[in-house]
Amino acid sequence: MDVPEPEQTPFTAVTAQTSKLARQYQTSLDALTPYTTYRWIGTVVLLLIFFLRIVFAQGWYIVAYTLGIYLLNLFLLFLQPKFDPSLTQDEGLEDGDASASLPTKQDDEFRPFIRRLPEFKFWHSATRAIAIGFVCSWFSVFDIPVFWPVLVVYWIILFVLTMRRQIQHMIKYRYVPFSFGKTRYGRS
Repeated sequence: MDVPEPEQTPFTAVTAQTSKLARQYQTSLDALTPYTTYRWIGTVVLLLIFFLRIVFAQGWYIVAYTLGIYLLNLFLLFLQPKFDPSLTQDEGLEDGDASASLPTKQDDEFRPFIRRLPEFKFWHSATRAIAIGFVCSWFSVFDIPVFWPVLVVYWIILFVLTMRRQIQHMIKYRYVPFSFGKTRYGRS
């Protein structure tokens, strides 16, 4: 008994090619995973090239502002714990459950800091956004005339206010999102 071959349509050919490209892209990302410092250096270089493009072209300030807001949002997600203690505490108070609070005594349970946005996803999203912003800076449709100093001042105010709130949250719930100075074992 003969098994009929599946019909080759343009849709299946496109699907096969996109699947192949997606696998190659994922393989490249997997290969870059251990090289944290080099990944971030590349992202900073790409961001500097983008800023130079904006400065020398004297336009696309809306694209730069939008990119700045997006990067600020990613950074805040990177700093926040995956399980927000304030939300857990509020839920515990509503239910009358006191066990939902953070450990305060030596014999309480230790919970390690887990980020809401892991470092690799932060890097990947930031790099992709910078690349998209750079591409958008070559199309005149995105060059909306604005008074750029207002955008810069507004972004700085937004940055200061959100970081102040985040730092107050970190102090109130006693967590540190960075691992500077923590003991690391296994290194020679």
